[in-house]
Amino acid sequence: MGNFDGVHLGHRVVIAAAMEMARKAGKPALAVTFEPHPRHFFSPNTPQFRLSSETDKLRLLAGMGLDGAVIMTFDAKRAGTSAQDFINHELNGRLGISGIAVGYDFHFGKGRMGSPSLLASEAPRLGMEVHIQPHVDILDRPVSSSAIRMALAEGQVPDATAMLGAPWFASGQVIHGEKRGRDLGFPTANIRLDPHCGLKHGIYAVRVGRGSDRFEGVASFGRRPTFDNGAPLLEVFVFDFEGDLYGQHLDVAFIAFLREELKFDGIEPLIAQMNDDSAKAKVLLSAAPDAFPKLAAID
Repeated sequence: MGNFDGVHLGHRVVIAAAMEMARKAGKPALAVTFEPHPRHFFSPNTPQFRLSSETDKLRLLAGMGLDGAVIMTFDAKRAGTSAQDFINHELNGRLGISGIAVGYDFHFGKGRMGSPSLLASEAPRLGMEVHIQPHVDILDRPVSSSAIRMALAEGQVPDATAMLGAPWFASGQVIHGEKRGRDLGFPTANIRLDPHCGLKHGIYAVRVGRGSDRFEGVASFGRRPTFDNGAPLLEVFVFDFEGDLYGQHLDVAFIAFLREELKFDGIEPLIAQMNDDSAKAKVLLSAAPDAFPKLAAID
């Protein structure tokens, strides 16, 4: 049970523990999670940089090999439910769980009064097994969704990858743009990310997934200061690809940060820089492990 934003290494060890408990008990292993994210419910006007949308979170959870997921709506009723009632009516009554795995810092119930220690104290009465996972440390600090958000906001892609256990990715449908890239010799697949995406603006080496197909490329995320300084847009130039991607769903995994956005005085220096970016991206991608997030396909 958890929020599982990003499904990082800390989440993965919790999931692995649950799957082992389920295997021994001969029961299905399920993730119990909450939507919308409780932070959004309590602070609806505060921008929230989510590492994974609801759909992508479920794709990541399915990729872990779980048998399913239970999505509990986080609303006023849920926020007002006491921890004891949640255990009795939801976990025991509704789901009939025989075991549960949570992280050391997971809290639930009204006023966040529910804790791993409360679950452990209730375990004998309910006849369930409880696994409490201590924090997982990477880079001399506990792995957390907040730390990963901070790394991505600073362009520290390797740090985010290490904490996630796989490259961070964004996904979406390819939309029509201004066609400038095509005119410059760099046709791009444009994807509008969540307005609250906190990824550092700049140029990245990326791997691109289209279903089971994999490609490599270079991507720009930002406001295009040379042209319009508009709303942030992800623009992906896929190497050695010919075809129409409009309307198709792509997963874009971020492998390395190349540079910050720049404003150029003309088209020629921009093209020269784009050629340089592509060359650097190819070198970095060839040296990077052949890693891509393990995702369930979108129907």
